Amino acid sequence: MLSFRDITIRLGGRAIIEGASAAIPPRARVGFIGRNGAGKSTLMKAIAGMIETDTGSVDIPRNARFGYLRQDAPGGQTSAFDTVLEADVERAALLLEAETQTDPDRLGHIYERLDQIDAYEAPARAGRILKGLGFDEAMQARPMDSFSGGWRMRVALASLLFLNPDILLLDEPSNHLDLEAVMWLEGFLRAYRGTILLISHERDLLNNVADHILHLDRGQTTLYPGGYDAFERQRAERLAQQAAAREKQVAEREKLQAFVDRWRAKASKAKQAQSRVKALERMQPIAAVAEDPSMRFDFPNPVGLRPPLLTLDHVAVGYEPGKPILSRLGLRLDPDDRIALLGRNGNGKTTLARMIAGELPVMEGEMTTATKLTVGYFTQYQVEELDPKDTPVETMGRVMKGATPVQIRSQLGRFGFSGDKALTAVGKLSGGERARLALALVTHNAPHLLILDEPTNHLDVDTREALVQALAEFKGAVVLVSHDRHMLELVADRLLLVDGGTAREFDGTIEEYAAFVVSGKEPAPPPAPAAAPVDKKEERRAAAQAREASAGLRKAVKDAEGEIAKAQRALAEVDGALAGIASPALKSLSMGELMKRRGEVEARLEAAEAAWLQASEALEASG
Repeated sequence: MLSFRDITIRLGGRAIIEGASAAIPPRARVGFIGRNGAGKSTLMKAIAGMIETDTGSVDIPRNARFGYLRQDAPGGQTSAFDTVLEADVERAALLLEAETQTDPDRLGHIYERLDQIDAYEAPARAGRILKGLGFDEAMQARPMDSFSGGWRMRVALASLLFLNPDILLLDEPSNHLDLEAVMWLEGFLRAYRGTILLISHERDLLNNVADHILHLDRGQTTLYPGGYDAFERQRAERLAQQAAAREKQVAEREKLQAFVDRWRAKASKAKQAQSRVKALERMQPIAAVAEDPSMRFDFPNPVGLRPPLLTLDHVAVGYEPGKPILSRLGLRLDPDDRIALLGRNGNGKTTLARMIAGELPVMEGEMTTATKLTVGYFTQYQVEELDPKDTPVETMGRVMKGATPVQIRSQLGRFGFSGDKALTAVGKLSGGERARLALALVTHNAPHLLILDEPTNHLDVDTREALVQALAEFKGAVVLVSHDRHMLELVADRLLLVDGGTAREFDGTIEEYAAFVVSGKEPAPPPAPAAAPVDKKEERRAAAQAREASAGLRKAVKDAEGEIAKAQRALAEVDGALAGIASPALKSLSMGELMKRRGEVEARLEAAEAAWLQASEALEASG
């Protein structure tokens, strides 16, 4: 059993971890969660023996092998495949010794040990792990220096998984993975036979892998049985009990204090009053349930534009002339669209996003955009490129040229930067806070189209929920690239699969796409391009007439789908409030008011579904 007790760690004179204790059952898969900056990585490093604690101890089973995912990516001219193999230092040393050893007894011991550690099956296992993390055979043979930092971190993860330690410590391993690799990792961890301590903010990963949740809050840890959803329910019940106990204690304190104030001076009651004074002194105050007012997203809504915002017609795009990354692209983007781009890293999702954002020119075909269209494009590079010496006010001031201090502060306030936080150096902000600042920068002009490329990296679970809520209330269009299935399910109503050198609609749900990926089947090839017409101008005119004839019906279908999605999100929000997990907008409502709100939302949902069915049947009948 892995356990730690009374761990305290101070950094800069402040206690980051204070009296933390937990006993982790053998072979448990533990999701380690907590707000950004709570100290999860610090405590994990202490468990791994990488930093010393001020007080407390860590107990590790005898002869247990530790594996910790470091945040420094490997490099050099060694191939990715050989880097993974070399991670098993014992195997490499034994194989090297076997080449020169002449003592028959020693050679026998070497081969016996190589057999015990499955040394000869190791290359096949290394290849399977790398393939699962997105490396094809050609990539496995490439030197490490030829990869970006994200791909090198995948090799670091592959090396750790290859070692197969008894205790596996993973600090946000999915940050550099695409959705497909995350699902592979999920399956790998579910089958893992050792103990796992996994820092993650991804609800689906925690639900599907973890059988316990270790929650770090205000320096102390609590271990809950079950996955993340089970933790949320138990946590809500615990907070409700804490709030009720505090309320009861406050009333009791007021009652005791009133008695003391009334009878302290009266001789006949002095003894009773004194006993109540002692009772007050013994009564330890129950802490109020704390909330983080800075966890906030509020996107400014754009001035409406008539649809479509953007159309692509037989478009090709790439970086080198004559070598398109994507071709045969056709797409219509309307003001209320919520599109998720799916597909493995390297297939062109970012290329497509950059073209839509106007950062890459079209090589072939035609891209038409609405007049006065504004685009907000968020990437992790913007987060990394923030000047650590600047404050949020200074950073926003350079973007909002000519804006008043009040306008600058107002935009920052939408994303939780108020008071002293707006004057804190960027270098002292957490990763999640820097991501919020980058989102504030790209939305300062209320864009009609918001393109988000992996916006959830470094955001904790609660902050991701706040981002989902903000996107639900945003009135513009959204194009989303993310490996967070929970966010994709709640935000996207259209799925676009980027694969095989093009992009096409995926007719299904995120769950169906996950099943499609797990099945291991190759995506169906894109349809072959139609033969070039004799009169292309006439063909386009005919296509435009056909689109115009059915535009009203297609818009009715899309509007109804949007209403259904909004009603479903509203229904889920009300049900969460009824279960004790209320969003800020619903916290003030009573149980009766919530039930009334639920009935209204259900009526909206039924009406939207009826409208969708009617419009869909009419569209199908029109051919």
